[in-house]
Formats: sequence, structure tokens, C-alpha cells
Amino acid sequence: MSDWVTVAKVGELAPGEFRAVDVDGAQVALFFLDGEYYAIEDICTHDGGQLTGGTVEGDQIECPRHGARFCIKTGEALSAPAYEPTATFPVRIENGEVQVRDARWD
Repeated sequence: MSDWVTVAKVGELAPGEFRAVDVDGAQVALFFLDGEYYAIEDICTHDGGQLTGGTVEGDQIECPRHGARFCIKTGEALSAPAYEPTATFPVRIENGEVQVRDARWD
């Protein structure tokens, strides 16, 4: 089982903000939306480009390269040219720290 990785302190991200973080070698985008933290793989499933740098509207991020949209909460691909979801990661708050782990290989 992979370990939890501290990626931020509670309160470091303003509502609607995000940051790119490394979780055991996986490139992850951490978001703070509606009082909750979400983590998705920072990869567009259309062409492997980074999602961070794209526009966030509500609970969606738009890939800056070709405009594919993904749900930040579920990783679901919402528009072409992406059809496959991006991975999501479990997030927890422990002692005032935001922690993420890559559970894909557990």
C-alpha cells in the first residue's frame, strides 16, 4: 500500500485554487473547491499534456492544449477530444495537513 504524502497545509489554497504536486512520482493536481480538497492526475487522457494551466470553471478544468474538459471531483472526461477519465486520488486531512496517496497499485 502506498503512503500518504503531505502536499499542502489546510488554508494554503484559496477557494477555486489548485497546484501541481508530486505524489510518489505521479503528477497530481490538487484543487480546493466548495470547502473540499480533490486530487486528479495532472494528465489529459487525450494527449498526455498537463491539465494545470487550464481554466477552472466550477468543478471542471479545461485542458490548455486542445480544450478537453474534465470533472475535478470524479476525473470524468466531459468533452472531446478526451474520452477516457483521468485518475483520481484519495485525499485526507491529518493534523492540519492535506495528504494524498496514489492508491492505483494497491
